[in-house]
Amino acid sequence: MIKKLLFSRNDLMIHGFDLMVRLYLLKVFFQSGMTKIQSWQSTLDLFAYEYSVPFLAPEIAAIMGTGGELLFPILLLLGFMTRPAAIGLFVLNAVAAYAYALTDFYNIVGMMDHILWGAMILVYILYGPSPYSIDNLIAKKVNSSE
Repeated sequence: MIKKLLFSRNDLMIHGFDLMVRLYLLKVFFQSGMTKIQSWQSTLDLFAYEYSVPFLAPEIAAIMGTGGELLFPILLLLGFMTRPAAIGLFVLNAVAAYAYALTDFYNIVGMMDHILWGAMILVYILYGPSPYSIDNLIAKKVNSSE
């Protein structure tokens, strides 16, 4: 009984963990996006003077970054356009980690958060949506109509 519980594949546990990861990523990134839109001038100042986003004007980077933080986690939670949303979130996280490293290089704990988030997001890039996702429902509908 215990061996079966510990070592057998338990789909309910796997999908529950998957949901927890998606909810955690939503909390982290969506909350950050909401903070940015509450004080847009502060956000523009952050992107102009604190963050160093290469090849983008601070205003464009602020719009893209904030929009990505608000949109991609919701898509990931719903499992809609999972891989594109995960790729967008991964790039956003990588740029944020890069900017973070430039401003506070010796803060290892903060950088470890970005590495953890990147690893979580990478799972969705590599494995795609879970069976309980809009992408999976669409795929089933398309496959059944063929």
